[in-house]
Amino acid sequence: MNKALTIAGSDSGGGAGIEADLKTFAAFGVHGMVAITSVTAQNTVSVEGIHDLPAQMVKKQIECVAEDMGIDAAKTGMLSNSSIIKAVSSAIQKYDFPVVVDPVMIAKSGAYLLREDAIDAFIEHIVPLATVITPNRHEAERLSGIKIRSREDAKKAARKIEKLGAEAVIVKGGHIGRDATDLLYYRKKFYEFKGRRIKDGCTHGTGCSFSAAIAANLAKGYDIVEATEIAKKFITMAIEYGVKVGHGHCPVNPTAWVGKDAERWRVYKGLEEMLQQLMEMNIVDYIPEVGMNIAYALPEWYLKGEEDVAAVEGRIVRAGRKAMAGKVKFGASRHLARALLKVMEFDGAIRAVMNIKFDEKILARAKKIFSVSFYDRREEPEEVKRKEGATIPWGVEQAIKRVGRVPDVIYHRGDIGKEPMILIFARDVNELLQKFKKLKK
Repeated sequence: MNKALTIAGSDSGGGAGIEADLKTFAAFGVHGMVAITSVTAQNTVSVEGIHDLPAQMVKKQIECVAEDMGIDAAKTGMLSNSSIIKAVSSAIQKYDFPVVVDPVMIAKSGAYLLREDAIDAFIEHIVPLATVITPNRHEAERLSGIKIRSREDAKKAARKIEKLGAEAVIVKGGHIGRDATDLLYYRKKFYEFKGRRIKDGCTHGTGCSFSAAIAANLAKGYDIVEATEIAKKFITMAIEYGVKVGHGHCPVNPTAWVGKDAERWRVYKGLEEMLQQLMEMNIVDYIPEVGMNIAYALPEWYLKGEEDVAAVEGRIVRAGRKAMAGKVKFGASRHLARALLKVMEFDGAIRAVMNIKFDEKILARAKKIFSVSFYDRREEPEEVKRKEGATIPWGVEQAIKRVGRVPDVIYHRGDIGKEPMILIFARDVNELLQKFKKLKK
């Protein structure tokens, strides 16, 4: 397994520093190692305290892992003071591995993480060791002495920082312009990595995770341009699926890189297995005229829209006295997806739903064993009727408000040209199948 080392401070809130770096390394399948430079007491709002480790202890951590396990790539983050800077520089120069330098100077909360009297030492001892250095606008301005107001200014700053000894310079675009395009200057050539502003994204730990992603991919053998391109996609996803905790700048989510795909697979396989069990049962009498379907959504922290809800393509339909079903596919059911998305606004734990034929006997059975609510399509406002796709979310919300919580079953008795229907909701497809079996008895 490839191995990467982070030389940085600890964030007690888990959003930045070595905590973010280790999550990032793990997301790329790289074994993470640490040399802790400083322990901070911080959260999403502020840094309340900083305790620097002795410089020789920082150096000893680097030497210890290098001499036993080896290092395929390393990154530096918070180095805090000139003594630690010189010790880290001395240790790194004993070995031969690429180094990604994140020139951490100021925390997201505004706290200074590199002492002013240590900046000259940083430029002298750390920058020349950088395979890649990744300053944001403010850091690039401090290192280059150039005020950055445009992309051309960023290019000038990158050239100047490269003259300080760095092999490659990435001036990050998060604080420059309307988009979030990063600029890489490498071997006298500029590369642009375009990004996008993410509304309501989480940004605490972006610099740490981005530089760690570059280091992880250098450790895996990618070149600087390839590693930067991968890291850009990674950090965009980490921001978009950030962890909504705390009262300040919420932290990025490095595990989204592998987590969302893993959850998509779990949802797909879970729904496929339920469908198989369902098709082995005699369900013909429970299939509505419009067909039956089952929908299963990703967990709420990965859920963005209908495309993140899996269902049966083409539905489950009657063919004489047999049932026939299509394949499981994400985005296959707009109707059930809309119902489920509305339900998850009230209770994010409810992620599965199926529709079955409306029958008074089934409804009577449901009322005995489940919580049940309904909506009346005749009460649907005209403005809702005129809006494409608005009827089901409106109806589901009416049913929830009627009982004050998300019920197990929601039904409606139809309207002109609209078949009546029963919807069963559950936390997952296993629970959904058990609820259906109870109604079927």
